Amino acid sequence: MTEDPLERRDREAREKKGNPLKITMYALIAVAVLLAGALAFIWTSKASLVRDLNEEKQDLTEQIIALQGDYESLSSDYDTINSQLDSSREEVAQLVERIQQTEATNRAKMRQYEKELGTLRSIMRNYIVQIDSLNALNHQLTAEADAARRDAAASRRANEALTQQVESLSGQVAAGSVLKARGLRLEAYNSSDKVTDRSSRVVRMMTTLSLVENDLAPKGPVVVYIRVKDPDGILLVNSRQISFTSGGETMMASASREVDYEGKEVEMSIYLNDIPQYVKGIYTVEAWTEQALLGTAEVLLR
Repeated sequence: MTEDPLERRDREAREKKGNPLKITMYALIAVAVLLAGALAFIWTSKASLVRDLNEEKQDLTEQIIALQGDYESLSSDYDTINSQLDSSREEVAQLVERIQQTEATNRAKMRQYEKELGTLRSIMRNYIVQIDSLNALNHQLTAEADAARRDAAASRRANEALTQQVESLSGQVAAGSVLKARGLRLEAYNSSDKVTDRSSRVVRMMTTLSLVENDLAPKGPVVVYIRVKDPDGILLVNSRQISFTSGGETMMASASREVDYEGKEVEMSIYLNDIPQYVKGIYTVEAWTEQALLGTAEVLLR
């Protein structure tokens, strides 16, 4: 049976009209498949990144806890060092608590904790060197005292003089002649010279501390240097460009102040000015002399 020409034309028109719709449908299906694949890749990548960050946090946490154990096992026969050890143990305990409360995805905090871990390790190495040096010196002095007492056996006066010298040297070793500090604090001030914790209102920072009484410490002018670091661990410096050398290492300082130390306790404040901007986060300060690190403190700006 011959198809009617009009019906054939209508059928062909319908077939031509249907083809673009099929092509469009297939194209949409292909786009949907590609989007689904891309979303799956992004989700997998994010999950992998979070897993890696959690592993890094776990490793850092284990290192800090291990350092905490090292601090707990460290001890000395010297009251001054034991007091410093107690302070450092408290800093390590606070660091353990802070990292446990911080999400692994907070990379800035993780980097900050890594730097704090490095600083605490360095401080511990200094403790070990100081304890070993004092023990060696103490052993040397003990040996010298024994020899002095043997040599002075023939003369009571000479024996008494040498005994006093040994006791004096032993007392000097026990007390230590290195200058120490306490009450280290870092505060931020606004333009009205009031303490503030708002980063947008800070115009300067002030570090306060007390050089403790020590009759065995050298008398005279003492320069105290502060190193203030922002939440990213970057040292804050102004146009003065202050530098100093401690323990054979030259370092930059944020600010400094010279005081006259005569063996009695001295309270002092050091201002840090001319910093163009402060951001939110934890700021840390280290106080130094050319002999040693006096201590650290921090302040949180919102």
